[in-house]
Amino acid sequence: MAHDAHKKAAEHHEHAAKAHHAAAEHHAKGDHEAAHEHAIKAHEHSTHAHGHSTEAHQKSAAHA
Repeated sequence: MAHDAHKKAAEHHEHAAKAHHAAAEHHAKGDHEAAHEHAIKAHEHSTHAHGHSTEAHQKSAAHA
């Protein structure tokens, strides 16, 4: 269902945002290695969110 794909996309967007915030905090503290790791996680979550958003859009269009 499109609803499930939208929900999964939203969850990944939230995780990505948290990881971006953590990366920024570590970067501000000079811990660039930890910042980089959080940035990688943020990118992974963003990629998953995009996939679920695309899926949701396709499912919504199919039911229109």
